[in-house]
Amino acid sequence: MFTPDVADGVHRLAHAHVNCYLLEDDDGVTLVDAGLPSMWPMLLEALEERGRRPDEVRALVLTHAHFDHVGFARRAQEEWGLPVLGHPADARLAAHPYRYRPDRNRFLYPVAHPRSIPLLARMAAAGALAVRGVRDLRPLETGTPLPVPGRPVVVHTPGHTDGHCVLDLPDRDAVLSGDALVTLDPYTGRRGPQIVASAATKDTAMALASLDAVAATGAGTVLPGHGERWTQGAGAAVRHARAVGAH
Repeated sequence: MFTPDVADGVHRLAHAHVNCYLLEDDDGVTLVDAGLPSMWPMLLEALEERGRRPDEVRALVLTHAHFDHVGFARRAQEEWGLPVLGHPADARLAAHPYRYRPDRNRFLYPVAHPRSIPLLARMAAAGALAVRGVRDLRPLETGTPLPVPGRPVVVHTPGHTDGHCVLDLPDRDAVLSGDALVTLDPYTGRRGPQIVASAATKDTAMALASLDAVAATGAGTVLPGHGERWTQGAGAAVRHARAVGAH
């Protein structure tokens, strides 16, 4: 599903409970995350709907390098020559997006959280088990606007992965939160602002601590990697996530 203008000049692609975003301005388009492999045709349709050509896409920025955010990144590199940017701490993960050890055994979660089973099944059907790693990840610089369309400010928010980052858009009153803060957890089926379950998070305590950086953006709209946008402010989302805690 393509949803235009979930924030000013920000458009969402959503499929199988996974989101990625198009960040648009006069200079072109920046992709934020690469979803799942089956989302590639959706991307082409979204660009056409916005009146954009593939050669107007200037970069793909990864909030982190888990398989469900790297989905079509390798294809974009090979077919479009698109630069892929990510935090250096996630470089190994980007090359091998299944090689990570979470805080808790992910295979036990469907037993404890049966609501997650149809969500995870949809992700698998959309190509979650067949993601190729990314070559030549270019390092993100944090703390200053990136020289790509939309000029997002990269904020390091480790925990979910070592190199997880959120992208602050202060002139658009929005933050792209990746999996630092989501409104749907595929591993539990729970909805509402929260961190992702320990089944898919490297350091849960650190992920909770990194919520301070999400709140500090002061953004009115939070655009997560999973779930619907949150329009009641980053501070309120973080308070809700802390109340939910780890799971």
